[in-house]
Parts: sequence; structure tokens; C-alpha cells
Amino acid sequence: MATRREHDFLGELDIPNELYYGIQTYRAKENFNITGIPISKEVRFIKALAYVKKAAALANRDCGVLDAKITEAICFGCDELIAGKYNDQFVSDLIQGGAGTSCNMNANEVIANIGLEYLGHKKGEYDFLHPNNHVNCSQSTNDAYPTAFRIALYLKMADYLKILKDLELAFKKKSVEFAKVLKMGRTQLQDAVPMTLGQEFNAYATTIGEDIERLHEAQKLVLEVNMGATAIGTRVNAPDGYAELCIAYLIKESGIPVSLAPDLIEATGDTGAYVQIMGTLKRNAIKISKICNDLRLLSSGPRTGLNEINLPARQPGSSIMPGKVNPVIPEVVNQSCFYVIGQDLTVTMAAEAGQLQLNVMEPIIAFSMFTSLEYLGNAITSLIDKCIVGITANAEYCKDMVMNSIGIVTQLNPILGYEVSSSIAGEALKTGKSIHQIVVLERKLITQEKWEEIYSIENLINPKFINN
Repeated sequence: MATRREHDFLGELDIPNELYYGIQTYRAKENFNITGIPISKEVRFIKALAYVKKAAALANRDCGVLDAKITEAICFGCDELIAGKYNDQFVSDLIQGGAGTSCNMNANEVIANIGLEYLGHKKGEYDFLHPNNHVNCSQSTNDAYPTAFRIALYLKMADYLKILKDLELAFKKKSVEFAKVLKMGRTQLQDAVPMTLGQEFNAYATTIGEDIERLHEAQKLVLEVNMGATAIGTRVNAPDGYAELCIAYLIKESGIPVSLAPDLIEATGDTGAYVQIMGTLKRNAIKISKICNDLRLLSSGPRTGLNEINLPARQPGSSIMPGKVNPVIPEVVNQSCFYVIGQDLTVTMAAEAGQLQLNVMEPIIAFSMFTSLEYLGNAITSLIDKCIVGITANAEYCKDMVMNSIGIVTQLNPILGYEVSSSIAGEALKTGKSIHQIVVLERKLITQEKWEEIYSIENLINPKFINN
């Protein structure tokens, strides 16, 4: 196997010629075998790094720091990455020490070697185009990495929000389908008052819609970036006007309306945006998990549970009990939600662990947020396609449950008063008689006509105040 000799201040290594990354990435691959998930799995992150490096090169050219030929070669390399090429050359683990330096250098080395070939040179001939001197010009990992992370996170959230919108619409469609399915509402798992299955599913759609709004608000927090801050926010080694030019090019190249943080020292050490976004995502995961709990309860049985809805049968549910079908899709979504809830604590601790002018724990924040959005997005897609669209209602059974429930006595409070209604409920509980039998047939407290008015399907669905 043909190799090339590369060096850094720790020494020299032979790098296989076919690789576009260099010695620092090679060391990172050996040092950080943590998750088995390389940067190549996050294609938006690679694209975001390319946007950052291209914007920096163009800004440096305008500032007279890079000549046109070098700039052209760097931009070519970046455009190749933006087009989705060379993703397999991004081998650094998502979790790494060094505040993301290995990730930044992975991009620098790959872009440099693509650029070298574009200029007619061999990989590793860094005298002509250097990963640090040219591709990383006027930058530090401490501004390039967070800026790329924020752009990638913005894009990743946009994809997740589309999936969440699909979930909202799926519940909305079911709410229309189940609009006339009368059922019993429950509080503390006990009979409460009647409602429709459509109202229940509409509430799911509403709560997901609220989270979409909150996540859109949180997403905007990552638009403020520290590009141009260099090491700690003092703009050391960056020419005058570079930061502002870099931001302008970033907007032009990415189409994302980023802005330069007003206090670059504060922005370089601050990770508050991630804490808020992750907290909002945790809120979303908790709500989705709660909905999945409801779906499992509503479909429980089928003969000895609530049995109000039927979930699509996806696979046999037991290795010993024939005919058992489990709610496997809601279950797997529950577990995905638990993961996201746990990652919120990881992000919290990582944000707290930053010291002084830099938070070196940003790679674990990136890992936690990227994987949370990925896993939960996949889980929601499964929930929609393999569960929600196929849910059916046991409408007659639901109606019978309502009319046999003691909970419907609540509708009589305005007419009979709480004490009388309570005594009716007590008798029904003790004897097993229906509310109708006690109120209309035995005690004759209201007429059959009044009963039919109070307990019509329309009045149970949209109750009017009836007190006489």
C-alpha cells in the first residue's frame, strides 16, 4: 500500500495515499474510539463545516490574506463537500477530546488535499496548500467548530420539525375520523365525563402543535454565532473586518440567516442555547411518550382491558402465549423518548462543565443533540406509518361503556344537586344498577324525555348547561 509521510509537532506518520485526511485526523481515529459513530454519519455537519471554511476563505481573500488561487482551491474543496462527496473521509468520532479540534482538523485536511489535487499537486504537499495556514486561516476550532455545529443543528432541527408536523397532521386526521365516536373520559384512570375519541386525538394534535412552535422559537437561538472570535473571542490573528465579511458569506452560501454575536468572548464560552433547545426537545419527548402511554392503555386487553381502539398488529407478541399482540411501536417510541430525556441531563452537565473562556465539552453536546433528533425523528416516523394511520375505533363498545358508566351522573348535578347525584352514584356502585334505572325508572327524578335530552350523543359531545 502506497503511503505519504506527514508530520505534526508530535512526530511523523505514514498515511495511506488514498486517504484525504491527514496526520491529525489519523491520530484522532486512533485516540477516540468511543461511540463508533463518526462525523460521516452527520452529513449536515460536514456540509456546515464546508460552509464555514468556504466563507472564511472568501473573507480572507477580501481582506488580502489569501491569494485568489489558494482561495479558489479551498472553495472547490468546500463545494465538493457541500455536494455530498468525500463524506467517508470524515472518520473522527463524534465524541472526542479537544473541544472539537479533531473534527475541525478533519475538515481542514480533507479540504486541503482535495484542493491540492485541484491545483495539480499530490495529497500531503502542504507547502502549496496547508490545512492550518490556509484552510484554517483566521480561525480557531473555538469559533469554526461551534459555528458549524450551530448551522448543522439548525438544519437538523428543520428536518425534525417537518417530521413533527407530520405527527400533528396524523393526529388531526384521526380526530376527524373519530369525531362521532363517543367514549368515556378518565381522570386518575377512573371514569370522569363523556367525550369523543376525536376530541382526545385532537388534543394530541394540539399539544404537538404547541411543541412545534416552541422548537421553532428555540431553533432561532443557534443563529447567533461567534465566527471570527478565533481562540477566545478577542479576534486574535484575524484581520480587520474579517468576522463581518465571514458572516456575510456564510449567509450567502448556506442560506441561513446567522448573525455575529455582539460579545464574542461571551459567545465563545456560552452554551446556553443548547440547554434551552435540549430542554424544549425533552419537553417534546415527554409529551410524545405520554401519548404513547395513552395509546397502549386505550388499546389494552383486548378482552380484559379498555379496548377502545385497535392498534395495527405488527408482530407476534410472545414466544409462549399464542395470539398475543403487543403495542410494540408505542413501546419503542417510549424508549426513544427515554433516551432523549437522558440526553437532556448530559447536555446540562456538559454546559455546566465549561470553564473560563471555552466549553471543551461541546462534542458531547453535539452528539447528544444530533442523536436525540435522529432517534426521536425515526421513532416518530415509525409511530405515524406503523401505528397512528392504522388505528381503528371500537365505536359501539365505547358507547356502551359510556352509558353503563357511573361517571355520567355528573351531567345531573345542575338539576339534582351534588348530594342527590352522589347518592345515585353510591347506589349504582353498590347494586350494579345503571344510572338510568335509578334516576328515571325507580326514583323518577327526571322524565325519559329529559334523560334523552341530557344524554343525547350531541349533548354528550358538546354539553349544554341544563338545570331544569
